[in-house]
Amino acid sequence: MAIPFMETVVGFMIVMYIFETYLDLRQLTALKLPTLPKTLVGVISQEKFEKSRTYSLDKSYFHFVHEFVTILMDSAILFFGILPWFWKISGSVLPMVGLNPENEILHTLSFLAGVMTWSQITDLPFSLYSTFVIESRHGFNKQTIWMFIRDMIKGIVLSVILAPPIVAAIIFIVQKGGPYLAIYLWAFMFILSLVMMTIYPVLIAPLFNKFTPLPDGDLREKIEKLASSLKFPLKKLFVVDGSTRSSHSNAYMYGFFKNKRIVLYDTLIQQCKNEDEIVAVIAHELGHWKLNHTTYSFIAVQILAFLQFGGYTLVRNSTDLFRSFGFDTQPVLIGLIIFQHTVIPLQHLVSFGLNLVSRAFEFQADAFAVKLGYAKDLRPALVKLQEENLSAMNTDPLYSAYHYSHPPLVERLRAIDGEDKKTD
Repeated sequence: MAIPFMETVVGFMIVMYIFETYLDLRQLTALKLPTLPKTLVGVISQEKFEKSRTYSLDKSYFHFVHEFVTILMDSAILFFGILPWFWKISGSVLPMVGLNPENEILHTLSFLAGVMTWSQITDLPFSLYSTFVIESRHGFNKQTIWMFIRDMIKGIVLSVILAPPIVAAIIFIVQKGGPYLAIYLWAFMFILSLVMMTIYPVLIAPLFNKFTPLPDGDLREKIEKLASSLKFPLKKLFVVDGSTRSSHSNAYMYGFFKNKRIVLYDTLIQQCKNEDEIVAVIAHELGHWKLNHTTYSFIAVQILAFLQFGGYTLVRNSTDLFRSFGFDTQPVLIGLIIFQHTVIPLQHLVSFGLNLVSRAFEFQADAFAVKLGYAKDLRPALVKLQEENLSAMNTDPLYSAYHYSHPPLVERLRAIDGEDKKTD
């Protein structure tokens, strides 16, 4: 008797949807609370709290609709055999343009073109509503409809340029990999990730945003002095024009070895009038580097990728698995898609575990900044970021533990105060 793989996968998808909806309802209850958490009373203004509450509720209601539509479509695609049907259709199109349907690479690219078109069409209404209704209503969206369309076209063009060689390489590796397939796949994806991490900030990110050197002045001097004191190999210090699209603010760093760069959103500079608060945020980011958080995270991702590829090699020749999803053949891409669906339970557990680690890293980076003497500046900086981004003030503990990669503000302030007392 054949194992009902497809029915099991759809069943688990629905179970996870019900579980996550339960968490969403708990979070909705927390968002409806009319008062601030005690820790934030007197720290966050009532006006900002009301704005944050309204914004969070709007996003929550939108999320319920989006997730319901998504689970309906995803379940229907698997349960009613739309995936194998679309695979056959994408192959039948090739002879019409003079291409060989027996060529798996061409067949796969035809399939992906259709999937990408479908994804763009089905996701577009949600993207438009999120950007031009919710974000605009609460003063965050700065995009025009033309800028939105232009960014979407750029994304499609990049996919058309980058996807074919990557897909062709993966198919070739799977077809020729033999007993060392997992190692070859992992090695290819490892090299690809390094290449993308190198070219993204230099070639891709500038297509969407303008990066300019941070002007000379006290802020630049303070950041450079901090980086130098920690022996951080800072090569470039940029400001990105995030305000052209949104008034949300952030800061991040990137780069390999001795070629590190720090990027500040112009909105962060506008919102934090006190330069020491911005430096405190950078001290937190540098804490991640000094404590090797980025390295640990990268290693963890590589280990998980290798294990996934190893699992894929064990099931890729399972005729029963493919037949359960309606396929008579065993295409490489379809095998990867099916495998990803069958390991959904493990993916959720791994995601939960990674969030726990990420939250621990955030506490450690905060503590690092406090030890450098930035407690009095980091605290108001985090509060200001919370206020200006209208982040949720009240959070359900189960919801935040499951979804958040960063601890809620209340927990971070409590930890900073505790660490500051130890330092004193």
